[in-house]
Order: sequence, then C-alpha cells, then structure tokens
Amino acid sequence: QVQLVESGGGLVQPGGSLRLSCAASGSIFRGNILGWYRQAPGKQRDLVATISSYGTTNYGDSVKGRFTISRDNAKNTVYLQMNSLKPEDTAVYYCNYLWILGAQRREYWGQGTQVTVSS
Repeated sequence: QVQLVESGGGLVQPGGSLRLSCAASGSIFRGNILGWYRQAPGKQRDLVATISSYGTTNYGDSVKGRFTISRDNAKNTVYLQMNSLKPEDTAVYYCNYLWILGAQRREYWGQGTQVTVSS
C-alpha cells in the first residue's frame, strides 16, 4: 500500500500562483511515476503532469508553459508549481502514484485538494 497526502490547495485570483505538494509513504518501489490529475465538476479526470523517478516529465496541453512538476526522491514528494492560473484551472487536484513492472501494476490516488481560481 502507498499513502498519498496532498497539500497546498486554496483560493487564488486569476494570474496568481499556487504550489501543491504530495508526500508518498508506504511500500514505494523504485521506478515509479508520480503525477497530478484534476477533475472539475461534471467533467472527467484529466492529466495535469507526471514525472518519473528518473525525472522524465509529461504535461497536459492546457498547462504547458504555466505549470511545472518536480520531485524530491529522498522525501518521496512531488510538487506542482502553478503559475498564471486561470478560472478554468479550478478543479480538485489528485496526486497519483503509478508503478508498473511487466504484468505487475500498482496505482494509488490521494484524497484530492481543491484549487479555486476566482476574483
């Protein structure tokens, strides 16, 4: 089992910034991918960004150039720096842990943290 605890959400004005953190604990395997997904009311959960334990990143098209994902492997923590926030970024942001080795797969989700962008 892997536990994910998110923090850093809140209310911010358009154009502002927020930084999300997600600390992972438990049975963490090397070679994992940590990421952030978001879900707005009435919409599906979408990719925001992912980062492998080797530092390879992947971003959703709507956040490229504005959001930056990073991780501290020693602390098993992933961060999401969100700049130039827009009202359409409003959503619940979920931390994700994914590990795959052959036919073995482990995936866990955090409880989510609300981000609201509004004036």
